[in-house]
Amino acid sequence: MLKLEARPAPSKLMSVASPLLALAITVVLGVILFMLLGKDPLRGLQVFFIEPLKSGYALSELALKATPLLLIALGLSVCFRSNVWNIGAEGQFIIGAIAAGGVAMMADKDSSRFIVLAILAAGVLGGMAWAGIVAFLRDKANANEILVSLMLVYVAEMVLSYLVYGPWKDPAGYNFPQTISFLEPTKIPRLFAGWRVNIGAVIAVVAVGVFWIFLSRIHAGFQLQVGGLAPAAARYAGFSSRKALWMAMLGSGGMAGLAGALEAAGPLGQLTPHVPAGYGFAAIIVAFVGRLHPLGVVFSALLMSMLYIGGELAQSRLGLPKSLTGVFQGLLLFTLLACDTLIHYRFRWQPAPRGHAPVLVAKES
Repeated sequence: MLKLEARPAPSKLMSVASPLLALAITVVLGVILFMLLGKDPLRGLQVFFIEPLKSGYALSELALKATPLLLIALGLSVCFRSNVWNIGAEGQFIIGAIAAGGVAMMADKDSSRFIVLAILAAGVLGGMAWAGIVAFLRDKANANEILVSLMLVYVAEMVLSYLVYGPWKDPAGYNFPQTISFLEPTKIPRLFAGWRVNIGAVIAVVAVGVFWIFLSRIHAGFQLQVGGLAPAAARYAGFSSRKALWMAMLGSGGMAGLAGALEAAGPLGQLTPHVPAGYGFAAIIVAFVGRLHPLGVVFSALLMSMLYIGGELAQSRLGLPKSLTGVFQGLLLFTLLACDTLIHYRFRWQPAPRGHAPVLVAKES
């Protein structure tokens, strides 16, 4: 029979192969799911994994979807490496979009294109402020950052709903809960005419390099990682846990806020109740599939954006529910967690013990 046996040391090979194995298992489970739904599994796989790569426009849409996932996942990777569990990046994304939208609505037709810089800065500061609430409560009241950051997501959604249904509602919007459409000078510049991908993709690529240097070459990044891996050693070395907490939370909140600003002033062009797209939660999966490494996060962000686009195409072309995207995301996460077991354990075949022949004992009458 098969038995799990602890490895003498973690397997470097399985650390790399585990996400690939998890993806393969997810694809197999997806085939089974399509068959259960009465759909052609080959057509379903084509919609999810081929259609998003078929043309230049499709690739530009892939990059557009991957940009917020990549930015948020980079910030979360630093958080998780430092053992700070920010689960509320979705709320920081929303507040960043609100702050950016507030600046965008103050513009007029004579505003300079440089207002885009103020919009992005407002998004970063909004996300940092929302994450700062979590850091403050953890620092001063020892509140659990998982619960606080998660509950603040729903508060952020209520703030957004209040604004778009109330004071920021477009008076000429036929009573729809939305702000005015942002003026042209406030919109994020696009990279190519006719395509929606914008400079956010360039910012995300630059951010990957910055985070890689920070984690591998900067002393402050080393302190954060030591604090996460070995808190006792970090304290002995004199590293401040409070500083690590604030740096990790503000950094991840700022990245989520930046993603929100790029989304609001980019493809959306206004604020609506549909700003929350689940990017903050999906980025948690992106970070772990990417092994909390900046380069790995790039590939996992592209994969996750394929699932988003594939879900939209499956809804329009195959008549499947939009929730199928979340199903694939959940399958990928759970299969990854299962495959990660093989990093520290391995399967070994152990023969079943042979049964002993019964012993007959004479009993006195």
